[in-house]
Amino acid sequence: MGQAGNGPRPRRSVLYMPGSNARALEKAKTLDVDALIFDLEDAVAPEAKATAREQVASAVKGGGYGHRELIIRINGLTSEWGRADLDAAIAAKPDAIALPKVNGPVDLKLVAGIMQAQGADPAIKLWAMLETPLAMLNAKSICLAAREESSRLEAVVMGTNDLSKETGTHITKGRAEMMPWLMLCLAAARAAGISIIDGVYNNFSDIEGFSEECTQGARMGMDGKTLIHPSQIDACNSAFAPSDEAVHWARKVIAAFEAPENAGKGVLQVDGKMVERLHAEMGQKVVAIADAIAARAG
Repeated sequence: MGQAGNGPRPRRSVLYMPGSNARALEKAKTLDVDALIFDLEDAVAPEAKATAREQVASAVKGGGYGHRELIIRINGLTSEWGRADLDAAIAAKPDAIALPKVNGPVDLKLVAGIMQAQGADPAIKLWAMLETPLAMLNAKSICLAAREESSRLEAVVMGTNDLSKETGTHITKGRAEMMPWLMLCLAAARAAGISIIDGVYNNFSDIEGFSEECTQGARMGMDGKTLIHPSQIDACNSAFAPSDEAVHWARKVIAAFEAPENAGKGVLQVDGKMVERLHAEMGQKVVAIADAIAARAG
């Protein structure tokens, strides 16, 4: 969950859009998705990189995406396209720039330094793709870089396909093999107070399997999930939104601790259950994100 103005910014559904597909960039304006990653990296063939860069920059500058958070994923700076991608993204002023294959905090500092030198709008944040063995070993230092405002880091994204490729680890049903890394990165993100977005589900025609993985991600504590097809949006939004039951309970706990007679109390009994003040704080986050989602629907 990020911040939009003074309130929470839902990041339940984060859809990758190939920057080389002009029709897809336009269609994205009508999709019920929380965030869009306009991809200049994996989804774009080498011969289409320049065209994709121009199309994405034009789309972001043109606007019309409403509440949707806009992120441009650039190619790595060590590639022949990376620097031109970064320059174009800075000029386009998306909500964030996603950096592929971040191996350590030095990668973030390099990009943030370039952005500072170019006078990039302070509102442009950075998202880091965690998708390499080094990223897993350095997850703590990468995420904690967010404590330095100059880093601009606001979210991390699990790149499970690349992680599978680089480690030789298979992604099976239930993702048992991936779970240690997923939970490690989640702990690092939470320690840093930033969002973490779960990896993609490759078989977009398998809605049942996808829904199960969304439910798993939500139970783990992920803020949302990256998507590869619009058909995945509804199930994702549903899984990562607070349930009516959870919101009702959160409001009840908050109200109990806000009652004058309970001022200063650390533990209360609500409907026969013992709750602590930390549960009220957790409930405030649940209610805030639910209200933000409801406001969009309205």
